[in-house]
Amino acid sequence: MLQDIIVRAAPQEFICRAGSWNDLEQHLEKRGIGRVLIVHGTRSWTAAAPYLPELKRTEVHLHVYSGECTYEERDRIAAYLAKHELQAVIGVGGGKITDLVKSAAALLHLPAIILPTLASTCAAWSSLSVMYDTDGAFIRFEVFPRSNALVLLDPQVIANSPPEFLVAGIGDTLAKWYEADVIIRQLDKPPVEVELAWFAAQKCRDNLLAYSEQELDALRTGELNDALIRIVETNIMVAGLVGGFGENYGRTAGAHSIHDALTSRPEAHNLLHGNKVAYGVLVQLALEENWSEIDFLLPFYTQLGLPASLEDMGLNFLTREDLLKLGERATEKGASIHMMSGEIHANIVADSIQQLEDYIAGQRKDARNQGVEAS
Repeated sequence: MLQDIIVRAAPQEFICRAGSWNDLEQHLEKRGIGRVLIVHGTRSWTAAAPYLPELKRTEVHLHVYSGECTYEERDRIAAYLAKHELQAVIGVGGGKITDLVKSAAALLHLPAIILPTLASTCAAWSSLSVMYDTDGAFIRFEVFPRSNALVLLDPQVIANSPPEFLVAGIGDTLAKWYEADVIIRQLDKPPVEVELAWFAAQKCRDNLLAYSEQELDALRTGELNDALIRIVETNIMVAGLVGGFGENYGRTAGAHSIHDALTSRPEAHNLLHGNKVAYGVLVQLALEENWSEIDFLLPFYTQLGLPASLEDMGLNFLTREDLLKLGERATEKGASIHMMSGEIHANIVADSIQQLEDYIAGQRKDARNQGVEAS
């Protein structure tokens, strides 16, 4: 039976152009906002500083976030906003800062304004927050009834960000197609909203495959080009449209359940979100026994440096018992992996992870042998 769908398609306003941050105060004044809290990190704040305008007519408060998007941190931010009677909360940073800002804003019914410094997820676009515990393990995601009030995306800021974050964003965005498709293709007559999500998901995949190589050239030089702008907008805007229109039919399936399971391993906490999701895409394809699609994606993964195996993530020490624990976490009640067809349980996931590991190792061994023969 088709679930109810609530469309949360987009922020109230979205602007993508070089120098867009310069108009922040004008946007605040149009909204009657004169007192704000800016939530930021440390390294991202230093990188963003040259692009931030001076807010001459606005009372500005600053908050440095703790490093995780937790309920404890959300409550601290909300308490500060309430105590000082601030009118809006602005996030300057990556996905976790963005999710914190959205969560705190939702708690107090305040506008959330986002100035992304990374394009590693669609967090700046979406009206939800992914919540973690203080150890960095995934808890749940929460969907809000209000869209973000304003997103100012300056692609020049992204061009000067660490390349590994944009590459991880490509991994996360690639999953939009594979996770949406594995769910939507089960429907006999998808409603129009879901068809739009399906189209946006395919656009994610097509854009990433078409423009990622040229985008990497721009990252190496720090200079904007058309490919970089397209990838940045795909990671944030087009990816956000998938869940915005499709909701549960376009948000997550197997790949994100594998990511969520990996967050339970302390050794995986240093891995970027998008890299874990990219690996999850291959595990999902292994669950479907779609080895031809894995073969198709492997050169793309190699080109970008996305992980295709546990070994690539430094987790090849995991035992069969460890894999079963990952499988249990990935298939717990309510996990999005159950949006896939068929019954999926811990043993099946553990088997698929091991099969993928063996397959990747075999493919790489064959490639090395062919290289030796060619020489």
